[in-house]
Amino acid sequence: MDITPYVDSLRRDLLAAAEGAGPEAREVAERLGFALDPAARLALMEAISQAASEITAEMPAGGVDVRLNGRELDFVVDAPALVPPAPPGPPAPPAPTGETEEDGGVARITLRLPEAVKTRAEDAAAQAGQSLNTWLVNVVRSATHHGSINVDIDLSSIPFLGRDHFGGGTKPGRRMTGWI
Repeated sequence: MDITPYVDSLRRDLLAAAEGAGPEAREVAERLGFALDPAARLALMEAISQAASEITAEMPAGGVDVRLNGRELDFVVDAPALVPPAPPGPPAPPAPTGETEEDGGVARITLRLPEAVKTRAEDAAAQAGQSLNTWLVNVVRSATHHGSINVDIDLSSIPFLGRDHFGGGTKPGRRMTGWI
């Protein structure tokens, strides 16, 4: 940035003010204008440096420096590239309710399931908002929890549940099993 036009403008304004006072005042104003040139440059540089410091203080990162290059001022702006915020990750799966791991270790097993059972388990896990592994761990945890009860109910013995409402007969093999 060249500040010479600003210093020259200040000198012209000083001469214009002295014009009305006569030739002696004009001569004094010309001498003062040349004497004030370094002081005016220094004052402008200090004001610009202060402005750069205030801008730097308002920046979240980086800064603005003012450097003297001959009779010109150079601005050096150090602004890091803006990185857009990362999108939020997927929500964590719900933690098991009220259970704590006894030893904290994890064991790996191989489980062979009929394809139809695997499909129903995947559907149940999806409805619970869990992975198949988490859902299976919770099922096994419930089944092995102290005090759990294995239930095997013949639904045909319960009125209206085991009957064909349109034909009046019972459907064989209507059973419900699980843990409570």
